[in-house]
Amino acid sequence: MGEFRIEKGDITTYAVDAIVNAANTSLLGGGGVDGAIHRAAGPELREECRTLGGCETGKAKLTKGYRLPARYVMHTPGPVWHGGNNYEDLLLKSCYEYCLKLGESQGFETIAFPSISTGVYGYPVDQAAPIAVKTICEFLRWTQVVKTVTMVCRDDRTMKAYQDALEAYRKERK
Repeated sequence: MGEFRIEKGDITTYAVDAIVNAANTSLLGGGGVDGAIHRAAGPELREECRTLGGCETGKAKLTKGYRLPARYVMHTPGPVWHGGNNYEDLLLKSCYEYCLKLGESQGFETIAFPSISTGVYGYPVDQAAPIAVKTICEFLRWTQVVKTVTMVCRDDRTMKAYQDALEAYRKERK
């Protein structure tokens, strides 16, 4: 059984097998964590992303990490929040599942996630966190490959939402 961590930090500084990029569907960089990852990785990341032909919301594609301390980057376009009635929950869950399974298939032991879709895409973090926590924790119960998944939160409010979601998940499982 793998370990789930929640930390406040800068995902571009994590020396893990893979970090997850909350990308847009073009994969060519944008604002928020996406822009930060592209800046930290250097222009080679954008060049590799150009060869991938974009990515559908809820799926993921893999690139090298280039100048990042992480060996690889998994790019996953999260859903844009439209009030919660356009399958945003299923698409968000799919982002986490797709990345976890992709990481497992690549033999990654350590993966770091940002809070997908809760920045410029407007997904309320208090609704996104329980989806992410449950998906990650359920995956860690059966994986034989992934040892540690870290949720890297950009601020205290985001971190508290994930800590609260983890506490609720643990109570629900008792």
